[in-house]
Order: sequence, then C-alpha cells, then structure tokens
Amino acid sequence: MKKVTIVLAILFLACGLAFAKDYTVTKKAGPYTVLVRMDKNPPIAGENNIVISIQDAAGADIVDAAVMVEYSMPAMPGMPAMNYKTKADAKSKKYMATVDFSMSGAWSINVKITRAGKTQSVKFNVDVS
Repeated sequence: MKKVTIVLAILFLACGLAFAKDYTVTKKAGPYTVLVRMDKNPPIAGENNIVISIQDAAGADIVDAAVMVEYSMPAMPGMPAMNYKTKADAKSKKYMATVDFSMSGAWSINVKITRAGKTQSVKFNVDVS
C-alpha cells in the first residue's frame, strides 16, 4: 500500500510540473500591446528567461525596436536598493533576455520599448521565491 501511495504522489507531482504555465503579463504601452512571459511561475531567485512580444494597434509584430528590461528591489533596513538592467535581443518576432534575481522577495520590472525615437514602458511586479 505504501508503494502505491508513493507512486501516485510521484505521478501527480510529475503531471503538475508538466502542465505548469509560464508567468505571463499582458499590458498596453502607448500604441503597443506587450506580452511578457517568464519561464518560471513563480519566478525564482537566480536566472529566469523572459520573452517579450510586442504588437502594434493592427496586431502586427514589432521587430525593429530596442527593448531594455530594468528590474529592481527597493532598499530595506540593512540592505541597499538593487537595480539591474539587461538588453532584450530580437529573435523570431520576439525579444528575449535573462533576468537574474539576486534574492527572493518583491521585485519591480520595467520593460522599455524604444522605436522611432519614442520610448514606451510597461511596468509590473513579481514575487520571487
């Protein structure tokens, strides 16, 4: 009976991991619709891959923008604020980057999109475990 219970527990755990969804956020940034997807849900301390899709008002993919991902954690007692940024590279109609959260906790993420001399931003928060 113990073996059956252990096998079932492993099976349920494996199924849960197989169907776990990415962390996703969809927001408007000026004339653009921005979909941000992270490969871990919830994001973890350490490296997390991020994929950004940008579409114009007509639904066409934007592939000629400069995209920067800025992420930060505010200062806390005994700890200074942490601020990082990374460039997202264009690949296959999407922009890809890796964010490296140095610790768990509440982080702010700001995706900056620069195109034709104008910059638009999408801001959101994540709880890193």
